[in-house]
Amino acid sequence: MTLAELIRDERTNAIIGWLLVTIVALGGLEDIYAGVLLWGGFELLIVAAVAAPALTTGDWTALVSWPLLAVVAFAAVAGAVVFPFETSVYITVAALALIVVVELEAFTAVKLSRRFSVGFAVLTTIALQALWTVAQFYSDRWLGTAYLRSQAELQRDFVVVTVVGLALGGIFQWYVRRFQPAGAVDRAANGAESL
Repeated sequence: MTLAELIRDERTNAIIGWLLVTIVALGGLEDIYAGVLLWGGFELLIVAAVAAPALTTGDWTALVSWPLLAVVAFAAVAGAVVFPFETSVYITVAALALIVVVELEAFTAVKLSRRFSVGFAVLTTIALQALWTVAQFYSDRWLGTAYLRSQAELQRDFVVVTVVGLALGGIFQWYVRRFQPAGAVDRAANGAESL
């Protein structure tokens, strides 16, 4: 199988995508079992967001492009092994926001231009980071964790996740234009103008 077939074939996209979703789900379950409830719950939220189109349409191939899922899977799993936890969170939050925007474009009546899609993904990234911050606050309060250490660190988190969201959106926009992948991107009705 050539690289073009690997990227453009919808069935291959779904197989690789579900494998990556399974990795994130197993990581989330492992984290919950290990007592890392907040991160494990976040990973399972990612799984639910990715699986939602397939569950609502009844089509197992209704997934976003597998390279985007690979970014999420890598960031979610690498947080404990390769990256510092904060870096993993930034990438995962930005990728989840991009997944939500791509799914809105492909599986609903919403139609967005490419530039607006990237901007909307950045705003969604900031909103998800705000929800993550609220979850960290209550985790610190109720579960005795120590996620939030200072206001300066909290402000830095918002700036960094915004930059990561913008970079990831730009990279994904380039990827879609360059490779024309299978998955949710291909399903959008206005293919030339969609993300």
